[in-house]
Amino acid sequence: MRDLGAAISPQNVFQFIQGLETLPLRIRQHSENAIKVADFLRAHPKVARVIFPKFQEGAAKARGEKYLRNGHYGALVGFELKDGREAGRRFIDGLQLLYHVANIGDARSLAIHPATTTHSQLSEADQLRTGVTPGYVRLSIGIEHPDDIIADLKQAIDAA
Repeated sequence: MRDLGAAISPQNVFQFIQGLETLPLRIRQHSENAIKVADFLRAHPKVARVIFPKFQEGAAKARGEKYLRNGHYGALVGFELKDGREAGRRFIDGLQLLYHVANIGDARSLAIHPATTTHSQLSEADQLRTGVTPGYVRLSIGIEHPDDIIADLKQAIDAA
């Protein structure tokens, strides 16, 4: 069994407290960056649709307005590439700044193409039942400069 006393050092406590103190700033930056990324993706000709609370309608929009306040929509942005599965794979392979991992909520921007990674063991029909379409990409937008994030997305989409 691991000695938990070693994990709770004064340095660890200091880092934890420092992380809590900056959390509101980081969350705001995640959200502001995600809005810029979602707007960019929505205007890109190779993107079929963008899944982001700002663009929802009906019941989803009402839930967003209830839980996501002051124009902060969170850091998750989903989008569908028009050219499907292979475009999604090429997009991921073309990224230079964004990390290719399934995590969310990191300070760094992350991207995943579920059809060729987390959901690849499922049949295409089962993928569709779970909401994973062939060209779907999920992003967790970090706190890097938004121009850098968008530049990486642009070059990867253009190459897809």
